[in-house]
Order: sequence, then C-alpha cells, then structure tokens
Amino acid sequence: MFESIAAAPPDPILGLGETFQKDPRAGKINLTIGVYQDEQGRTCILDTVKKAEARLLASETTKGYLGIDGLKDFARLAGELALGQDYPLERVAAVQTPGGTGALRVAADFLAVHFPNMRVWFSNPTWPNHLGIFQRAGLESKVYPYLSDDKTSLDMTGMIDALEREARAGDAIVLHACCHNPTGIDPTADQWSEIAELTAQRGLLPILDFAYQGFGDGPGEDQVALKHIAAHHREYFVCSSFSKNFGLYSERVGALFGVSPTRDSAERLLSQLKQAIRVNYSNPPRHGAAVVATILGDAGLRAEWLAELAGMRERIHKMRHSFVQGMRAAGCETDFSFLLNQKGMFSYSGLTPMQVDWLKTQKAIYMVGTGRMNVAGMTPDNLPILCSAIARAIAESTVKA
Repeated sequence: MFESIAAAPPDPILGLGETFQKDPRAGKINLTIGVYQDEQGRTCILDTVKKAEARLLASETTKGYLGIDGLKDFARLAGELALGQDYPLERVAAVQTPGGTGALRVAADFLAVHFPNMRVWFSNPTWPNHLGIFQRAGLESKVYPYLSDDKTSLDMTGMIDALEREARAGDAIVLHACCHNPTGIDPTADQWSEIAELTAQRGLLPILDFAYQGFGDGPGEDQVALKHIAAHHREYFVCSSFSKNFGLYSERVGALFGVSPTRDSAERLLSQLKQAIRVNYSNPPRHGAAVVATILGDAGLRAEWLAELAGMRERIHKMRHSFVQGMRAAGCETDFSFLLNQKGMFSYSGLTPMQVDWLKTQKAIYMVGTGRMNVAGMTPDNLPILCSAIARAIAESTVKA
C-alpha cells in the first residue's frame, strides 16, 4: 500500500529551514522560520522560565494525566492575559492545546462537525498552515484581499468590498489579532472597529489567531482587535500561543477560548470542544502550561517576564529600523521605510521570488519565496552582509529586466 504513495512537497517554511541546516556555507543567514533569536542568533530560554521550572521541579508530585481541557490555573490565567482581567470568564469555554496550531485545529474540528457547510475566510496572504488546518478538517476556504498592489500597506477597501460582496451569514473569518503573519501589517484601531462592525453585520464568526501577543506594542496594547470584536460580537474564538512571548517553542503551549453569549452556552461549548480533543490527542502536556501558570500567577515573576518580553519586542523594533538604515547605507534605490510601520517578527520585504532565489543560491541567505523575512533573525553582525546582498540582488534583477 505504501509503495503507491507519492512524496509530499516540502513545507514552504519548515522545508526551507531543513535546507538551511544542510547548507555547508559559512556565514549563512536564516530569515525563514518564525523563531525569536537574540543578538547572538540564539533562541534562549527566558530567565523567568528557568525560575518557574526550578519551582516546579522542587514542588511537583505527579506526572499523571491532565484533564481533557488541561491545567485549570493555566486556562484561567491565560484567559485573563488574552481577553483581559475584567472579562467575564464564566462566558468562556477555555481549553489548553498543543500550541496555537492545536487551538486552530480544535476549533476547525468543532466547526466541521457542527457547521459542516461553513466557509472560512482568510487574508491573502496568510500563514500557510491556516488553510491546510481548516481544509483538512473538511471546511471550504475563501480568501479576501489584504495587501495593497505595491505590497507595502493594507488594502482595506479591497478587504471590505470582498466581504460585503461575497461573505454570507454563518461563515467564519480568521483574523490575525496582531503582528500579521506574513506581512507585519496590522489594521489601525479605527480599521479594526470597521472590520468588527462589518463582520457582525454580515453574521460572520471571528476566529482570532493571537500567536504574537506582546510582540507588537505590548500585551495590553495588542488586545485592540479583541476589544473591537468583543464590542460587536457575542460569539468568537481566540487561539493563543505561548511559543513566542514565553519562548516555549518546544513545549507546545497554547489555548483556545470560545467566547459564548451565556454561562450555559459556554458550558455546552466546552463539552463539545473536549469531545473534539478526546478523539485527537486526548489531553495536553503539563509542563509548559505549568510554567506559564507559575509565571502569570506570581506578581514578581510576571513583572520580570513583562520586562523580558519588552526586551524581545524592542530588539525586533531596533533591527527593523537598523535594516531600513542599512539598506540606505548600501546604496539601494528601493526605499524600505514602509517596513517601519510593520509589527512583530515578520516583514514583507517586497522582494520578488527571483530575488529571493538569488539570495539563497548566491549568498546563502534564506527567506520565504514571498519575500517574508523574520526580522528577529537579523543581528548587528549579519546586518551589513544582509543589506549588501539584498541591494545587489535588486540591482542584478533590475539590470536583467
């Protein structure tokens, strides 16, 4: 049976990372996978995580299974972080999941069972795994415009027009709550208000992917999308990830929050989410969630974590500015100042697939074919090399054109 199976294409992002690892060239630069790196190019463990782990090592007494919905303290504290401490959590069905990806899949499985004719709308472009998750669950996918023609700003008019024209009541829409992946381009507060009002008028179910809370302007500031959605919608999903803001990539810590109109409907929703989990991974892992709960539940550790998070956010912001300045210093004719309005780890550079391929082939510089760059992969040491190479790639392609 297996002899008849064709090889699957490599993942467009993780596959590039594997190719990068095999590249023997010295000085290679990886701007592909969405992992935070410090100025030495390392993905280190946060000090607060180390402290929390030490407490857990000294105090934990069991490795027994968690319940289907996960660690209770984690769900409560993670819910307060994502939705706000004043949010009525009794109206929220909260489950711990294996990362933000797991949260999206649980939501997709639930929707496919109970609303099989639902269509799910995604921005064009979006994180490549978004469409795959919901399509594998059996739901039809639709896309709405997101980028302007010059790929440097939000096409708000195109987005609104497409949803007004084609979206129908009972559809769902996946929205990036902050730090849009892959573009780094977020709506303004006024635009979020317009989006929330329109999606409510059209009868759409919002699914907010909150993978980068704290990497935009701060944990509270990054809730702007949720606040506008909450003001117009009585029902929506929020999918949170703790890979980036806690650096817990390998621990796979996430949460799904189903906001419901009443306490009773939230309890029924929770029972159905638990059923979807039971036939998937049965129950989630304990360690990473316990780390997050320990940090968020201790005022001292929480303050230290917020400072560490601010340090990561500020380094990304600094490297984005340094890149724009570096491209000017390299004599590049392209003005990259539009990147300064982008947020989070990713930026859409505007580079063409041909230019991206030239950088990989000629200079061992890896980025996604769309021109998406992980700004956190830039360091003071590799930035001059990177800027010089990109300037040359642009110049070479201009000459050939």
